[in-house]
Amino acid sequence: MPALMAGTAAPDFTLETMDGRKFSLAEARKRGPVVAAFFKISCPVCQYALPFLERIHRSHPREKAVIVGISQDDKASTAAFMREYGITFPVLLDDTRTYPASNAYGLTNVPTIFYIEPSGEIEITSVGWSRPDIEEINSRIAAVEKVPLTPVFRRGEEVSDFRAG
Repeated sequence: MPALMAGTAAPDFTLETMDGRKFSLAEARKRGPVVAAFFKISCPVCQYALPFLERIHRSHPREKAVIVGISQDDKASTAAFMREYGITFPVLLDDTRTYPASNAYGLTNVPTIFYIEPSGEIEITSVGWSRPDIEEINSRIAAVEKVPLTPVFRRGEEVSDFRAG
């Protein structure tokens, strides 16, 4: 089954955060849109993509929109990944025995990134690495937060347009 596509309802989930709290998608959507990025620590495309999501996270006030990572790995390995790649946005842990959130979203590849509106509708589904999708997510978050658009990519930086996940 392919990942849920734009225009479909995002399944609600509640997962444990790295600091042991609970994160509810339904609660987070009450504030604004949610960017949910599913990943595995061993995935080279995830290692490539998540630092760019971190740049978006750091460039916005986070009053309305929220970015969360959803790790398909154990807590200790995920913590090491976060340190290595400088990830500070909240990361949730999908149960590594049954992967309830990953399965609910129909994942076949990682990274898979969803931009979910407060209504619960998926507006963007991005499988693998897509520079245009990351730019669109950045643009939408800037608009929601009512802040000037900060470019995700730095001048002179060579960034692929696409990479398969």
